Amino acid sequence: MSTFRGTYTVLITPFTPDGSAIDVPALKKLVNWQIEQGIHGLIPLGSTGEFLSMSREERQLVTETVVCTANGRVPVLMGTGAEWTPECVELSKEAESMGADGVMIIPPFYSCPNEDELFTHYRAVGEAISIPIMIYNNPATANVDLLPKTVARLSQIDTVSYIKESTLEVTRVRDIIELCGDRMNVFAGILGYESFWLGACGWVAVASNLLPSQCAQMFEAAADRLDRDAALALYRQILPVVRAVGGPHYVAASKAGLSMMGLDVGIPRAPRLPLADDLHHVLRHELEKLNVLNSFQH
Repeated sequence: MSTFRGTYTVLITPFTPDGSAIDVPALKKLVNWQIEQGIHGLIPLGSTGEFLSMSREERQLVTETVVCTANGRVPVLMGTGAEWTPECVELSKEAESMGADGVMIIPPFYSCPNEDELFTHYRAVGEAISIPIMIYNNPATANVDLLPKTVARLSQIDTVSYIKESTLEVTRVRDIIELCGDRMNVFAGILGYESFWLGACGWVAVASNLLPSQCAQMFEAAADRLDRDAALALYRQILPVVRAVGGPHYVAASKAGLSMMGLDVGIPRAPRLPLADDLHHVLRHELEKLNVLNSFQH
């Protein structure tokens, strides 16, 4: 698992109907289905996994369940983001000890750290673990923007070798590769198709919760075969779902979609609300057009 590459699903976390506990059987079923559908990797406990709405024990249960269920078939990177650096270190060490292949770490999301503070934070984690770190740039949620020059500095930390780049500026991919060379591997966080042509080696996708096969195939067409026509056709096919599970409803829409497809994964935890009826109808219509509504009926 030394090199991460391809479409990685940032997994939702299934909850029981009353929201009080992790639905472990549903999580196992989701992981197995993702792998059977050809996904290249899994990232639980990201924002889509509602990591901030879970206890430490629940995060451990998700880690154990996904790592054991995947059983080495695809890489598993655990989200270990935390506001307090010692907590982030402990979560990352714990993920490594439980068998994770890497960790994905968003910057501290309240303190608005400057570049020196970011370097100190990531260096502390990097010195504590031996598995790769994927830093995660999402200014909308972290309140800090990992600019390419900052990423270049962070890439000097031995274990910091991947970035999930989640701005809508696709030129970031170009600039990061130019500044970091082979020290940093870029995964798109939003603009998967667009980023592949500028050298991104992967896509951390929300839409692949619902469409793992199509999202994986798009990467393979673009990055492995350099087949623009096939990749673009797949992109146009999945784009309505990519849009439907984007924006502020990404958790609610992903969970609603899986339930429509036959896997009941519960609803988001408060303060998030279930998907509104009008958006529910739009998503169902798009999934129906793709003929995936019965994906979990076999």
